Amino acid sequence: MAADANGKFLMFRGKPLVRERNAICYGDMSDKYVLFMLILSNKTIESPDGKTKTEVPDKILVQIISTDTNKKPADRMEKQFEKSGLMDAFDIGLIWLNRLNEN
Repeated sequence: MAADANGKFLMFRGKPLVRERNAICYGDMSDKYVLFMLILSNKTIESPDGKTKTEVPDKILVQIISTDTNKKPADRMEKQFEKSGLMDAFDIGLIWLNRLNEN
């Protein structure tokens, strides 16, 4: 996973947020669960003046995954859903992640 030049990861709300290509992982491995998002597709948006186009994530697969290494890999996924838009996926993923880590 990508780190900055000093070997440190981007932090968001006190936890590592790491992106490598189309995969995004958020959370601390000392918690019960982490958030994993996979960008399935992108879309191109145009600026209001029509001069620039930008590619942004569109369809996102969101998974809440257990950090319990004693579980089989197939049993580690606690919740999975798909959302349109990275912000919606991240917002709802954070809600589920926080709920599951609190229990």
